[in-house]
Amino acid sequence: MFADRARIFLRAGKGGDGHVSFRRELYVPNGGPDGGDGGRGGDVIFEVDEGLNTLYDFRHKTKYCASDGQEGGKRRCHGKDGQDIVLRVPEGTIIRDAQSGKVIADMSGDRRRQVVLKGGKGGLGNMHFATATMQVPKYAQPGQPSKELWVTLELKVIADVGLVGFPNVGKSTFLSRVTNARPKIANYHFTTLNPNLGVVDLEGSRGFVIADIPGLIEGASEGIGLGHEFLRHIERTKVLIHMVDAASTEGRDPVDDIHKINRELAAYNEEIASRPQVIAANKIDTIIPGDEPDPIERLRQEFEPQGIRVVPISAVSGEGVRDLLWHVRSMLDEIGDNPVIFEQEFDPDQALVYEELPYTVSVAEDNEHVFIVEGPKIEKMLGYTNLDSEKGFQFFQNFLKDTGILNELEQAGIQEGDTVRMYGLEFDYYK
Repeated sequence: MFADRARIFLRAGKGGDGHVSFRRELYVPNGGPDGGDGGRGGDVIFEVDEGLNTLYDFRHKTKYCASDGQEGGKRRCHGKDGQDIVLRVPEGTIIRDAQSGKVIADMSGDRRRQVVLKGGKGGLGNMHFATATMQVPKYAQPGQPSKELWVTLELKVIADVGLVGFPNVGKSTFLSRVTNARPKIANYHFTTLNPNLGVVDLEGSRGFVIADIPGLIEGASEGIGLGHEFLRHIERTKVLIHMVDAASTEGRDPVDDIHKINRELAAYNEEIASRPQVIAANKIDTIIPGDEPDPIERLRQEFEPQGIRVVPISAVSGEGVRDLLWHVRSMLDEIGDNPVIFEQEFDPDQALVYEELPYTVSVAEDNEHVFIVEGPKIEKMLGYTNLDSEKGFQFFQNFLKDTGILNELEQAGIQEGDTVRMYGLEFDYYK
């Protein structure tokens, strides 16, 4: 069974809690604090596995959890880090946030390994909290909580060229002739239920990968039949070959077929429909000489003024096939070799900070120009964010704005130059 979509639950490991303990040795009755730090929680990692070509394994198991970090121990012993969990997926898999549909990672190109959820940091043991005035701290820092996320996995095949057309126009026969692929071929509709990939080798030039996308039908863009399941595989292709039955052996109008397919592509994704195209007018070996109007000429008059070349071929005899392949190669050379890769739209490490946790804004009792912001929401944000980095500081500023903290500070009467205090962090307020 071919599986190109799955929905799974991910959980990173919780950070181990810091430990509270004190040195107790012979002749040292009042030793200092020696509680160790908790271990880091395990990460959830995705890796590309060249041996996989479906997401079938994720249909049987839907919950994947990394191990929690171990609590710190006595005598400054550091807790054991949680074990990472590594999920192996085929190249071309896109990982999306299930709720928003935004891209977390595209496992294509140079990206072979991606940490999707980081484990929580381990808490500090009480040995870190000893000061001149607090020599016996009886508290330690808890480990960061685990992060959880539902994601969808979506496989989009990696191919330079997409081969599209209505059922039974000869796509599988063409693919078996020009590549090393061996698709199932028979004279009935929907023989191809899975995308077939093949490599085209051209003597004296670079080859390319071609994908036979299963036959489209009207309404595919609305999910009719298996429309969405197959249309997504066209998204990475740079060039589209429209294959039509130029001889109308089944009574179909090839010009009308191309217009219908383009409408389905545009309804699914306008950008895909605008990609370079070439028309493969197949089955010319069955065209009766002298037929009027000439179906090849009719196709050319309709589409070549739009910049879409029509190449007459016979997938059975091989006539015209070489010309088509070299034309496709020249189109790819003009476009360039950069693969179609989807950029990240959703960063779980930062997005999960925005949970609905409480916070308070108050004025310091001893100084009306100092404003204190506290609460688990703030503590969690500061624990996740590296304020020393430009990206982290930008995120911190957006956090204050998006969560309404800046508005509450202004309502509390803060003025430019006043101080904002958040646990161990202090900064001056300026608009």
